[in-house]
Amino acid sequence: MFSFKKIGFIVLVVFTGIQLIPATRNQSDEVFENDLTKNFDVPDDIQNILKKSCYDCHSNNTDYPWYNKVQPISWILENHIKEGKAALNFNDFGTYSNRKQKSKLRSIRNQIHDGEMPLYSYTLMHSNAKLSEKEKDEVFHWIDKLYNSLK
Repeated sequence: MFSFKKIGFIVLVVFTGIQLIPATRNQSDEVFENDLTKNFDVPDDIQNILKKSCYDCHSNNTDYPWYNKVQPISWILENHIKEGKAALNFNDFGTYSNRKQKSKLRSIRNQIHDGEMPLYSYTLMHSNAKLSEKEKDEVFHWIDKLYNSLK
């Protein structure tokens, strides 16, 4: 029968071994011409809010925390980013049809309003990503203005 020492040793070997498996990284130095901020009037304060609370998971350039270098955490983060970008990618927003842009704006507004975004799990480690009521109101006002300007 296995002793706790043998089980611990096996776990340690597996944990050490998986550290050698690289994770993909969502980072780019490219300037994205289809980015939301390049295609629409996005005031600086709204850009700052979106970048601190949304862009890590909803763009092609994530600012990774130190703990992303530890497996399996990096795999979990990459999965969240992949899902986030599949739902909405601000760097591709300009390529969306007018209808899809309006739908995404409604979705952003509703998810922020309902407290679904930014994700609670994200704000645990990134407390600065939490949106104050004032920030939410500013984002809502901007979304409403942009939504109404789209044909």
